[in-house]
Amino acid sequence: MTHCAEVELVGACWRAVHEVGGGALVDGVSALRAAGEAAGAGLPRTRPAIAALRAAQWAVSDRQAALYLAVPVQQRLVTGAQLEAALEQYPGRRRRAFVATIVADVVDGAHSLGELDVAALCRRRRLPEPERQVVVTGSGGRSYLDVRWREGLVVEVDGRQHLEGLAPVQDMLRQNSVSMSGDVVLRIPLLGMRLEPDAFVDQVEAALTLLRGRAPR
Repeated sequence: MTHCAEVELVGACWRAVHEVGGGALVDGVSALRAAGEAAGAGLPRTRPAIAALRAAQWAVSDRQAALYLAVPVQQRLVTGAQLEAALEQYPGRRRRAFVATIVADVVDGAHSLGELDVAALCRRRRLPEPERQVVVTGSGGRSYLDVRWREGLVVEVDGRQHLEGLAPVQDMLRQNSVSMSGDVVLRIPLLGMRLEPDAFVDQVEAALTLLRGRAPR
């Protein structure tokens, strides 16, 4: 019997495994998609962490590669620790440095480096050197601003932990408090800094230009 309807993902994967034979495994993006479907539980496939790394290395662009690394962690298909361990096992052949950087960002072990990266990007533009980890006191007590210029510009670098649990609530309370004190607050996600660094630094430069006429506080 000829089957003319669209073949669903799991069915297509099973067909590929049977056609190739010899212990074939579904890998890359297909393995990640199958991991998110209950019907794919018995499908021979690579572990999600390895599949994510290979999908990133086979991706057509850095933007797509970052997506393949970040989304599986966000969807709880793989933990950051598993992704980090898999990278040690499978460094791959393509975009090694970029993949390692994004994995560190996703795991959030590189969060403190984000502030240094902002400063380095601004230094290349010959912008003023900012202060880092500036202490401010608000209604919720003491908190730290990632990067601040004396002109009244604050840049917050958002790693993965800023999206979890009640973190967005606390972030918004702090941002609102800082904004009411007169500072302009810009937010840069770590992934955004990797994929669109020039666009974000353009915003920093534009904000500094707008604020330059204000007296330092």
